Amino acid sequence: MTGRWRTRLEAAVTARGRLCVGIDPHAGLLASWGLEDTADGLAAFADACVAAFADEVAVVKPQVAFFERFGSAGYAVLERTIASLRSARVLVVADAKRGDIGSTSDAYAAAWLDPSSPLASDAVTVSPYLGPGALEPFVRHASAHGAGLFVLARTSNPEGETVQTARTGSGETVAQHVVASAEAVNRDTGDAVAGLVVGATRGHGLDLRDFSGPILAPGLGAQGASADDLPALFDGVSKLLLPNSSRDVARHGPDVAALRDAARRVRDEVERALA
Repeated sequence: MTGRWRTRLEAAVTARGRLCVGIDPHAGLLASWGLEDTADGLAAFADACVAAFADEVAVVKPQVAFFERFGSAGYAVLERTIASLRSARVLVVADAKRGDIGSTSDAYAAAWLDPSSPLASDAVTVSPYLGPGALEPFVRHASAHGAGLFVLARTSNPEGETVQTARTGSGETVAQHVVASAEAVNRDTGDAVAGLVVGATRGHGLDLRDFSGPILAPGLGAQGASADDLPALFDGVSKLLLPNSSRDVARHGPDVAALRDAARRVRDEVERALA
């Protein structure tokens, strides 16, 4: 990783648009592509995605769990996928949702953000629900290596609402407290190290007007959100908004050309909606 995270992200979205495409090779999707639910099937899926997305989108988000379930063989595929995408100048967000304390958190951060790691990515998703301070090792590694974080704030899954909209002692929601904590990181580091995960599937109820970092917005396509929903949901914070679509693009596989065309279509829909 060379250069500041925000600079690299701005250059990537200027060149290739704001769409973030997910690589989510769950068993049902492998089967729909005619692939076996094995590490070899996983590898064929990932290779097709790399070939389709490498020249078309700015950001790709592999869902780590779908690689992890195959153990060391799955991680070998993930390592190769990350390296191939980054060699093609695609920014990789590892969707690992890590979050712990102390030396454990430091080890997770090194695994996903240190350039010496075979899993080194441009950014990683993290959970703040052991307390924002537990993310300090991630902030430190991201700042040192020109990487980014996407902190879970208001996620697209309905069952997250109870926790995320609960009120703190000061009266703000937990999710709004996460937003404020992430912005404090950006002020302290002088870079947009901390981004947010804010689902695009419903009104999030957050005040994002003073937030300076990027926002990863899952939910396009299969989860019900459309590109036309984005301007109202993310008014004033769309410059570094990264709407995420996974299954809506992947259903066009395994043909690489069809996958590429689907990614272009969704990317262009996003850009038109946010223009």
